[in-house]
Amino acid sequence: MDITSAGLTRTAGAAAAVAGTVFIAVQINHPAPDTFTTETTQWVVRSGAKAVMAALALAGITGMYLRQHGKAGLLGLVGYVVFAAGYLAMLGAEVIAIAVLPSLVAAEPGFVDDVVAAATGGTPQGDIGGLPTLFNLAGAGYLLGGLLFGVALLRTRVLARSAAALLAASTVATVALAVLPESFNRPFAVPAGMALIGLGVSLWRNHADRSALAVTSGATGLDREDAVR
Repeated sequence: MDITSAGLTRTAGAAAAVAGTVFIAVQINHPAPDTFTTETTQWVVRSGAKAVMAALALAGITGMYLRQHGKAGLLGLVGYVVFAAGYLAMLGAEVIAIAVLPSLVAAEPGFVDDVVAAATGGTPQGDIGGLPTLFNLAGAGYLLGGLLFGVALLRTRVLARSAAALLAASTVATVALAVLPESFNRPFAVPAGMALIGLGVSLWRNHADRSALAVTSGATGLDREDAVR
């Protein structure tokens, strides 16, 4: 099977759309942080879904950036790097949630409680090493990177501008969660998921439109050449 730029672009678009879908789906009936225990199957399944979402989103935004890097400029590059760093940190945090925390529930329940508290915006009572930094990087990268990357996509006018604007607005809006009740956490994630879906579909369709244009241009050129002959 040949690996082409066209195929990679379509794959990136599909990855972004699936990531957005998973991001929305994982919010449905999500337990409150103080009742969501790490030894349950639901914890592992939801954390696994979030890890898959982060990996797919990273692939998707990489495809978006490469599709328009020439027009994105410095803002696009910085936005992409910060946004990607946020998703990488998020992926790392979810891998820890899947592979590490459940096995420590019996032996180190206090450590597990502190990690969950730090991950959900609380204050750990004990030492959990560099994990707070990882969680802060994930949050800051998502918020600031989403804003910068969304604005850059909006300026290039290559992908759907409405989806780009929604990405910028929905990610920066999460700063309001610091003063809003915990019940707002899940609804606030839905617009960001919709933005990823919209940008993914736009990336897929944008490539298809370019391919059709190239075929049409090529055919027109051949007709003109035949006419000259």
